[in-house]
Amino acid sequence: MFGLYITHPQVTIDPDIPVPRWSLSDGGRARVEAAARQAWVQRLGRIVSSDETKAVETADILARAAGVPVEIAGDTHENDRSATGFLPPPDFEKAADQFFARPEQSFRGWERAADAQARIVSAVTRILDAHDPQVPIAFVGHGGVGTLLKCHLQRRPIARDEDQSGGGGNLYCFSLADRRVSCNWTPIEDWQGV
Repeated sequence: MFGLYITHPQVTIDPDIPVPRWSLSDGGRARVEAAARQAWVQRLGRIVSSDETKAVETADILARAAGVPVEIAGDTHENDRSATGFLPPPDFEKAADQFFARPEQSFRGWERAADAQARIVSAVTRILDAHDPQVPIAFVGHGGVGTLLKCHLQRRPIARDEDQSGGGGNLYCFSLADRRVSCNWTPIEDWQGV
């Protein structure tokens, strides 16, 4: 059976609101609604979300289509970037480059990539160890920690070239039997399932 890691799509950027409380933009919401019409969503037996607003909103739309509740796992949040607060997109991209390139170092007080990876891997492992492997499951979260988890599942070092493109709203699939990635980042509305 399969597991998915799904990243929230585009958000409404508001420098006056803490990043974890940002909501989906109209375009991001439309993308999740399009994905929710795909047959693979109805196969999901469990949906686990980060507690960040944009992830919960994404998970809620998918969960309604799947007919399952959303479970919140607070330790699956995005890497902690509160030390710098909001960074304009060009500055954020440079910071993210540093985050991935130097996983053992903190970028201006951010959670280190090595620590964020240990946290997301521990959370997902804990959930999967208690999960029925015959039931498809989706984790809904964020690009940074999703990439760190993907690197772990692929048994590769942390690297930004494993990151999604297009600003979010992508997924990768992995086998629940061996926890290996079986498809690379794909836009959520385009994925056709296994």
